[in-house]
Amino acid sequence: MRLAVAVLCTGLAAAQSSPAAAAPGSPQDSKPPAPQPQATSPTATAKDSSPPKSAAPQQPVPESPQSQHERAEQELKQQEQQRILGVIPNFNTTDVQNAAPLSPGQKFRLAFRSSLDPFQFVAAALDAGLSQGQDEFPGYGQGVQGYSKRFGAAYADAFSGLFWGNAVLPSLMHEDPRYFRKGAGSFKHRLFYAISTTVVTKNDNGTWGPNYANVLGNIVAGGLSNAYYPSSDRGAGLTFERAFTVTAEGAIGSIFVEFWPDIDRIVFHTHKK
Repeated sequence: MRLAVAVLCTGLAAAQSSPAAAAPGSPQDSKPPAPQPQATSPTATAKDSSPPKSAAPQQPVPESPQSQHERAEQELKQQEQQRILGVIPNFNTTDVQNAAPLSPGQKFRLAFRSSLDPFQFVAAALDAGLSQGQDEFPGYGQGVQGYSKRFGAAYADAFSGLFWGNAVLPSLMHEDPRYFRKGAGSFKHRLFYAISTTVVTKNDNGTWGPNYANVLGNIVAGGLSNAYYPSSDRGAGLTFERAFTVTAEGAIGSIFVEFWPDIDRIVFHTHKK
């Protein structure tokens, strides 16, 4: 809060003129001389015309770690209720641009909350069915056994990506694993922003930087998949190919999440409360 300080001038200068002489023996000799008007300095009758001084602006009080953690908890509770079409989990998205940074424990909790959601098992089941129908990974074979292996691989891919890219590496590198939805601006600006978040992320200290956790997490998950993919679908080349594919899919997912509220409002005529 700024305080105006009025600066008053205190140097008053007074000057008196000599009294008029009276004739000797005049009755006026016994009277005291008449008071003369007092002259004052021009500065004595007005305040300083210089603008009032203002106090230095107060610096905002930094939020305590405990308050920050409590605010993050409240924001996480709201995020964990977010679903697209009431089915698809959207826990990793926030509309709060200055959201409180997550602690390592909160990052792990968010990752497990997403990876253990029932929808993840449904998605893995659908992925396995499509993969078997197209005879991908022929080393798995067909039938129930082949389907079970494809289902396990699909779910392991999703779980590994979330575990490394949204929990372990963000905790070690102090990065925020969430998608900060812009929600405003031109279509082009929002589109490029959504794509860029695959390689750029918000750090725990509020700055933006390279999204090492996402990129490295996809590579680590791709490397670990060599442990359960058929021998014909293993190797360094396939590891980086899978990592690139998952990163590209992440960019598409970010675009969808960025524009979903707009699609929901236009198509389904719903409005955010």
